[in-house]
Amino acid sequence: MGFYDITEFGALPDGSDVSTNAIHQAIQACTKAGGGTVYVPAGKFITGPIQLVSNLTLYLDAGAVLSFIDDFDQFPVVKTRWSGYVCHGFMPLVFAQNAENVTIKGEGVLDGNGQAWWEINGKLRKGEHYESLKTKEIAKANALFTEPADTNLVEWPSQFLRPPLIQFYQVKNASISGITVTNSPFWNTHLVFCQNISVHNVHFLNPSDTPNGDGLDIESCLNVRVSDCHFDVGDDCVVLKSGINEDGRQYNVPTKNVTVTNCTMHHGHGGVVFGSENSGGIENVAISNCVFNGTDRGIRMKTNRERGGFIRNVLVNNVLMEDVLCPFTINSFYRHGVNRSNPELLDAKAIPISEKTPIVEQVRISHVTAKNCRAAAGFLYGLPEMPVKEVSLEHVTIEMTQDYHVPGGEPDMVREVIEMAGEGMFAKYINDLQLHHVRILTRKGPGLVIEESNDIMLEQFALKNKEMGTPVVVSKNTESIHVNGIQRDQLGDDYLKRVESEVTP
Repeated sequence: MGFYDITEFGALPDGSDVSTNAIHQAIQACTKAGGGTVYVPAGKFITGPIQLVSNLTLYLDAGAVLSFIDDFDQFPVVKTRWSGYVCHGFMPLVFAQNAENVTIKGEGVLDGNGQAWWEINGKLRKGEHYESLKTKEIAKANALFTEPADTNLVEWPSQFLRPPLIQFYQVKNASISGITVTNSPFWNTHLVFCQNISVHNVHFLNPSDTPNGDGLDIESCLNVRVSDCHFDVGDDCVVLKSGINEDGRQYNVPTKNVTVTNCTMHHGHGGVVFGSENSGGIENVAISNCVFNGTDRGIRMKTNRERGGFIRNVLVNNVLMEDVLCPFTINSFYRHGVNRSNPELLDAKAIPISEKTPIVEQVRISHVTAKNCRAAAGFLYGLPEMPVKEVSLEHVTIEMTQDYHVPGGEPDMVREVIEMAGEGMFAKYINDLQLHHVRILTRKGPGLVIEESNDIMLEQFALKNKEMGTPVVVSKNTESIHVNGIQRDQLGDDYLKRVESEVTP
């Protein structure tokens, strides 16, 4: 297989002109030969969107920068998955579709130059109108698809559906390694309906104010390995998804068999996030040997009564967190992305179980240390009709900041606003919660408040700074709670305070 240097096809390394045609010609030559490597040497190359094909390696040498134009009209309209919906939108900047054996590697940079895209998004958020010939073309392609109109997606009415920097769509046997990906118009790197993908030693960088600036979104994919990567982004770092609502349930393709290991997450809304677009299901996920620093949440699972699907069989092990808002959140009552015309979606009372009812179960978290947390030591919130099931924390230490000047916030966005600051764990609508050798340092309040739950096992669960008159655990309307351990033996009846009252929302 051949080696195709884009400068030999006319690409200019000084950035003086657009090199889209030259890069396209190099890819065509590689394709005609049956495959090979398209080589990007050191230099800054200005380009439009690039489509990769089977049996091709895109190699960016050290010092190489592919800098993408922000002329929206130069982006073809393609079939994609956007915010969980299979629809049409702007072509991703680097796009592979229905391909196999695709590789992007090297030591260079893919720069999405997202500022112009972000500015239009900002105008739409302010309620300003935007329309172009390209958005009209997208609207025509999506004319028969109306489901997203029932959500709060700010860009759907305008059809200004910003593209990710990289998207692999229905790709098998692919890898991304070594490179830096930055300034994406939308999500940074998006894997959709893919199988057997490796992402290794990649730097994902977006400014902190990038709208929807996720690092890596893995959606309806099978067998994905993420290792030795660094994330510093404007939204979630690693996100697992599987389509949204009815559209996601119709495709019914889960994200399954995913490992995330040896990664560092510095800033971002969440370290590793599940959902909320989980309608096809997410299962068999292992997260290990990672460091989260300055992410709002560490491990976050979010879904609601419109999603359906499941999140299950999740292992988290050997993780260090620092300066996070809340280290663990599971939220089945996520209040965003629901149809506001249907009041029962956020009703505090149980509703009938249906295909829209999400299931979260079998989550195992062990050997985690979280320091200088701001809001809550943990936050678990199921549904009254479908509690979160089978959650365990083992050998976990969580320390809340002791500085009263540091504000807290919402550990997660449930149906009602719950603000917390320097507090312990909160759990509601949980069945089978096991806390083994868990130590919590709060700034105020008990180590655990648990409500409307069942089958709770606490073994060596301890509050490090127990104050006089403050119980270690407060249980409200919770059945079958079993406690043992040294602090329990020392405190006796002062360890657990039971509150039995009328069931509250």
